[in-house]
Amino acid sequence: MLSFATFFQLLKESFRDLLPIVLVIMFFQLAIIQSVPPNWLSTAIGLAIVGVGLAVFLLGLEVGVFPVGEGLASDFAHKGSTFWIIVFGFMVGFGTTIAEPALIVIADKAAGISEGRIDADVLRTVVAFSVGFAIVLGVYRIIKGHPIHYYIISGYIMVVAATAFAPREIVGLAYDLGGVTTSTVTVPLVAALGIGLASTIKGRNPVLDGFGLIAFASLTPMIFVQFYGIAVYELIDPDVSIVPQIIKEIEVVEPSFDLLSILKGLLGVISDVLPILGVILFFQYIILKKPIENLKNVIIGFGLVIIGLDAFIIGLEMGLFSVGETMAFELTRYDNNFVIYAFGFLIGFSTTMAEPSLTAIARKAKEISDGKINDFVLRVFVALGVAIGISLGAYRIVVGGEIVYYIMAGYLFVIVLTFIAPKYIVPIAYDSGGVTTSTVTVPLVAAIGLGLATNIAGRDPLIDGFGLIAFASLFPMITVMMYGVITEKMGVKGEQEKEEMHINELRHALEDANDMSLSTINIHGTKQRHSYAMAFSAVHVIVPKEKQESALLAAKDAGATGVTITEARGMGIDEIPQLYNRLQSSPESVDMMFITKTSNVEAIIQNIIKELGIIEGERGIAFSHPITNLKGLTLTQDRL
Repeated sequence: MLSFATFFQLLKESFRDLLPIVLVIMFFQLAIIQSVPPNWLSTAIGLAIVGVGLAVFLLGLEVGVFPVGEGLASDFAHKGSTFWIIVFGFMVGFGTTIAEPALIVIADKAAGISEGRIDADVLRTVVAFSVGFAIVLGVYRIIKGHPIHYYIISGYIMVVAATAFAPREIVGLAYDLGGVTTSTVTVPLVAALGIGLASTIKGRNPVLDGFGLIAFASLTPMIFVQFYGIAVYELIDPDVSIVPQIIKEIEVVEPSFDLLSILKGLLGVISDVLPILGVILFFQYIILKKPIENLKNVIIGFGLVIIGLDAFIIGLEMGLFSVGETMAFELTRYDNNFVIYAFGFLIGFSTTMAEPSLTAIARKAKEISDGKINDFVLRVFVALGVAIGISLGAYRIVVGGEIVYYIMAGYLFVIVLTFIAPKYIVPIAYDSGGVTTSTVTVPLVAAIGLGLATNIAGRDPLIDGFGLIAFASLFPMITVMMYGVITEKMGVKGEQEKEEMHINELRHALEDANDMSLSTINIHGTKQRHSYAMAFSAVHVIVPKEKQESALLAAKDAGATGVTITEARGMGIDEIPQLYNRLQSSPESVDMMFITKTSNVEAIIQNIIKELGIIEGERGIAFSHPITNLKGLTLTQDRL
């Protein structure tokens, strides 16, 4: 919803999420490196811009991207055209990935240190095609209703099989590219497509079937890029020798933000978002031939996404990238490797908590799970997985070792947990691995990996420098599934489940009350007794003695079968001083109690007051009250 209240709430949450990053940077800068960065003012300003940009970005997603994405998915599902749904999915995947900034950075870096074997543009095309193929496969799965883990486990097997044939130089890069293909803009739209389809197609569950497209988009690039590596390393001979200069490339270059550079950055963000908008407009107006609902809000939403993302990137360049890259370089000069692992853990955790894609997906997971999934706790578990993954990846670079063994062990854990974790958390866990490595995480993590591989003796930047992003994508799947197991053990329920439990408790309580109030009736003329869940009441009629016979006859005519008569005395409040004299006098009235089925009460009372004229001023009182646990009453068979 577009409102200032919503924006200020998002702004508050954005700065709350940036706080861990600030604390980590300050701690390592002051306590470990023991120096104040010369550009601390621009860093502070950059962090403020990041917070505002993130809030604007999230507001734009809520207003424009999610509604139009889910609307398109719903329209395609109602249209019943599987072909156009698949074409739409492919175009969204390919169009958003080919212009992904994180992919451009990694592809250029790989081309620069591969001695001319890897072409950056071809690599980007291969990855974009693989993501388009992944979306097609994921959409097909939703339409058919197949369990996601069959696809994911088969994909893991294919990744490992391809690794057995791929050259060592391409493996780490391929694993990393599985984590950089799902961008800040792509993730929300792809998630909206999956959730929209699953919400519209009969028999699909948004939680079980809606998530998973992002997982596919993270898995297929690993396979396609390894086959690309086999081709270029076996069929192409390098004709250019490029000496990697990683140290120089990760040294700090103070960013300049003049008007021209700001405009170029804004145009770059627009170029990233325009393919998505173009795909949406094409399918909305050309294929569906249907105008976009709330077009004004959608345009405003996309505008906010562009402005927020541009501000976000500017803030990162001013506030985080320079400091993070410097620290990654400086930490490799320390003899204590624990400092490297600790920095990797803390920076992984803090940057993931600030990841806009993760925030958007966590919110959507909470919404469609009816509150069963806590969005903040989910983000914490994802961030914990990233932190563990980066620390373990840094350990692999420091001590050496083939990345494939670590990845295979991680896949094994994922497969085991897939069959242990509750079903609703599995697709979300698979997707969480793809939303953790984009705008914030990739540059910092890449800098750490390449910096370590460059400065540690015996390590090769191309073989060992890549792979940290793969670790950062793998371990969140494990931690999120563990979150699902923990919440299941704790008995955490969604709002609807809580309401259903409350209703069931009330129903059981009512049934128990009915069981406790069973009436045991003797059947006249037999030795039989039966217990009934039947409502009985006691009707009391207090009348003068001379009227008791008339009252009895009136009650009998209305269905009464028996009566208990007791003498009754009464007086007004003003007669209390004469209480003793009244007690000594003979009773003038009788209390006639009829025990009968509640359904007969109205008729008995009406017949008595009419016959005796109680309402017209004659002395007498008639009233009733329900009774429970009735025992000993005798009725004839026809009265049951």
